[in-house]
Amino acid sequence: MSVVPAEVVPGGARTVPETAPGAAELGPPARLWPSLAAVYRAQLSRARVARIPLLFVATFQSVGITVMMRGVVDTAGEAQSVVAGSSVLVVAYVALNLLAQYFGQLRASGGLDHYATLPVPPAAVVLGAAAAYASFTVPGTLMTAVFGCVLFGLPLANLWILLAVIPLAGAALSGLGAACGLLASRAELATLLGQLGMSAALLLGVLPADRMPVIVRLARDLLPSTYGVEAYARTFGAHPDWAVVLGDLGVCAGVGLVSLAVATWAYRRAAVR
Repeated sequence: MSVVPAEVVPGGARTVPETAPGAAELGPPARLWPSLAAVYRAQLSRARVARIPLLFVATFQSVGITVMMRGVVDTAGEAQSVVAGSSVLVVAYVALNLLAQYFGQLRASGGLDHYATLPVPPAAVVLGAAAAYASFTVPGTLMTAVFGCVLFGLPLANLWILLAVIPLAGAALSGLGAACGLLASRAELATLLGQLGMSAALLLGVLPADRMPVIVRLARDLLPSTYGVEAYARTFGAHPDWAVVLGDLGVCAGVGLVSLAVATWAYRRAAVR
């Protein structure tokens, strides 16, 4: 019995030569700003459930501090420090305390694995979460500032400066809060670090600097929210030195870039472990 190749049989099946498939082309990498907007909207809708308690706690705490300090301060300069510090404290409560707790719990529960599978840059995750949490501080900060100005008899003309203080001080504090939550080995430690950071913002930002010892003033200068407090407090004068105000805001912006970069590095480090 002989075997005849199919190629020589009339009408036989012809062998189709196989060609190696080419490598599939990868899609373009996700861009930062569209990814940031997507993460921001997702985080904003997620935190919307806790918006009312968050606003109440942060605002009630700061308003209570201004009322308590009303019977302690006796000069215009001290009143300016109290009102400015209490207003920025709302930002510190959310950016340092709550964001540290959020990222600490996210790391402890394995939630970072979900974000690691998304085609978004690590910076978009950190910035999106920080921006979403900072958005909830705007009403409370404005309410505290208006209440404090009325209580202490301070002018409301330059209240618009908070539109620059809130995002810049919020960026600096959010980066620190996110880094604390991502670098902490346990969620409880992240909560502790967030509470300590908020306490530092309370003691060093609200209390008048003139009544602090020299060593405490040096620690105050290391806290990034201090420069947001100083920028807002300087606008209460009859003729504010806007160059100094812009300098304080520039310090907040610089610290914000560094702290958010550290938080992005901490996110990459925690996501691959």
